[in-house]
Amino acid sequence: MGLPFLVNKHHELMTLNNNELPIYRDALPDIPGVHVQPQFLDPDNGVWVLRVLFEPGVVLPMHYHTGSVHLWTLSGCWHYAEYPDQPQTAGCYLYEPGSSIHQFLTPADNTEVTDTLMVVTGSNINFDKDGNYLGMLDANSIIAVIEHLIRERGLEPATYIRPEPAKYTTK
Repeated sequence: MGLPFLVNKHHELMTLNNNELPIYRDALPDIPGVHVQPQFLDPDNGVWVLRVLFEPGVVLPMHYHTGSVHLWTLSGCWHYAEYPDQPQTAGCYLYEPGSSIHQFLTPADNTEVTDTLMVVTGSNINFDKDGNYLGMLDANSIIAVIEHLIRERGLEPATYIRPEPAKYTTK
């Protein structure tokens, strides 16, 4: 038996060096202190991988996950408002199944930025404290936010991995 037939031949590694890539500061217009460095954005399959740095005192809206989340805490501390006794600190890995709902926050007394890496499938559906719909965050909307920041602030184009969209075969 020989090697498998390769549909996609890779001639180089798809790799990023975060030390050489921009971090888009204050990426969320209504929530200061959230800095984003995209890694992998695949709107066709609903997968988004982000490095996100959170300043002390950041409170995100309550949100519902339509898919799963893998989240690594690289530095700092954060917790969900619903689980204050389970802080996530440097070295923690968190898995969230789809259909989770919670509110992320970094304590105001944090002494450093909280640096995270997340792999998310699906969407975050955001709500205010009264349960009113605020909006949705997914791979497509993240691409739109990043492109808007680049245009608005005159920044360099983003470098991240993005798979090719699905295509029809040719005859």
